[in-house]
Amino acid sequence: MVSTVFHPFKVEQFLSELEHGVEFNFSESGVHPISFQGLVDMADIDIPQLMATLIDYPQVNGKQSLRDTISGFYPGASADGVMVTSGATEANTLVANTLLQPGDNVVCFRPTYEQISGNAANLGNDVRWVDLVEAEGWAIDTDALNKAVDDKTRIIHVVNPNNPTGRILSDSDRSQIIAAASRVGAWIVADEVYAGTEREGDIETPSFWGSYDRVLIVNSTSKAYGLPGLRLGWLVGPVDIITDCWRRHEYASITTSMLSMELADKALAEPTRSKLKARAKTLIRTGFDVLTQELGRHPGVFDVVPPQASAMSFVRFNLPISSEDFCMRLLREREVLVIPGSRFGVEGHFRFSSALPEDHLREGLARLNDLTGEILQEH
Repeated sequence: MVSTVFHPFKVEQFLSELEHGVEFNFSESGVHPISFQGLVDMADIDIPQLMATLIDYPQVNGKQSLRDTISGFYPGASADGVMVTSGATEANTLVANTLLQPGDNVVCFRPTYEQISGNAANLGNDVRWVDLVEAEGWAIDTDALNKAVDDKTRIIHVVNPNNPTGRILSDSDRSQIIAAASRVGAWIVADEVYAGTEREGDIETPSFWGSYDRVLIVNSTSKAYGLPGLRLGWLVGPVDIITDCWRRHEYASITTSMLSMELADKALAEPTRSKLKARAKTLIRTGFDVLTQELGRHPGVFDVVPPQASAMSFVRFNLPISSEDFCMRLLREREVLVIPGSRFGVEGHFRFSSALPEDHLREGLARLNDLTGEILQEH
C-alpha cells in the first residue's frame, strides 16, 4: 500500500524557513559563493557575447557542449548518458521516481542528506538506515549494511564525501557497498557533489563511476564550485536510464535556464574548473582551522571528527540542551544559524559550515561561544 503521509524534507524546511536575513549563516553546505564578476574574471567570459544569448528554452536535456564536458569527467560515459538538471535536487528526485517500484526498499547511511530517502518514503517505499560509526571516524557499519540489503533493495544511496560529516569512504567501505549492491542487483546512487573539496592533499575523491554496472552519479555546480545560485546539476548513467529520467524531467522542470547552462559551460571548462576547486579548498582549509581554534575556547564542550572533505563539520556538543533548542537559541539570541543534528537523525550535534571569509567566521563563532558560556552558567 502506498503511504499517504507526506514526509517534509527536514533539513531544507529548516533552511528555507530560517536562513534568509540572518546575520551569521553557518548553515549552508557549500563554500562561500563566488560573485558574478568573480566568475566572469576567472573564466574570461566575453560579456557582449553572453548578453547576446537569447532568453529562450535551451536544449531540454542539457546544452550539447556542456554534456560533452561533463561526460569527460567520467571515463567511458557518453554525452547521451548525461542529463543536466535543476540542481542535484532534481536529479535525486528523478532517480527515485524512475527506479523505485512498489515493494522496493532503499538503503541509506545516517547521518546523511535525506533527499533520496525522503523521496522514497513519500513514494511509499521502505527506507532502511545504516548508522555510520562516529567512534571510527564515521565509518560504515558493514554488518548493518549486509543485514539491511536484501532482494527487495533497489537503491543503495551514498553521499561521498558525506554530508554532514565530511567523511570520504575508505577503499574497504566502497568495496563493501559494491559487493552488497552486486549481490542483489541494486543500483548504487552516488551523490558526489563534494568531490574536489578535500581538506588535505590534492587527490580527488574517486567516483563510483566505472566500479559497477549499475551506478548513477549525481553532481552539481553548487558545492565544490561555489555556484549554488546557478541551480544546475547533472545525472550520469546508462543511456536507457538517463532517457527514462529525461521523460520525467519534462514533467518536473522541463529544463534549467539558458543563462545557467551558458555560465556552467564556462565554469566547468579548464582551467576555470580547477581554479574554482582550488578556491574552494583554500576556504575549506582555512575555515576548519578557525573553527577548531574557536571551539577550543570551551574545553570539553565541543568535539568534531575532522572532515576529510566538504565545507562542513558535524560538531558534537556536551551541553544540557537538545540540538534543536541550542540552534534556535543561537538564532534568536545571537543571530547565528547552524543546523541541529536532530534534522539528520543524530542528537547532540550540529552542522556548521566554515568555508567563509575569516573575519565573518570569527565574529559569528564568538557569538556561539558567548551563548555556550551563558548556557553553562545556567546549569
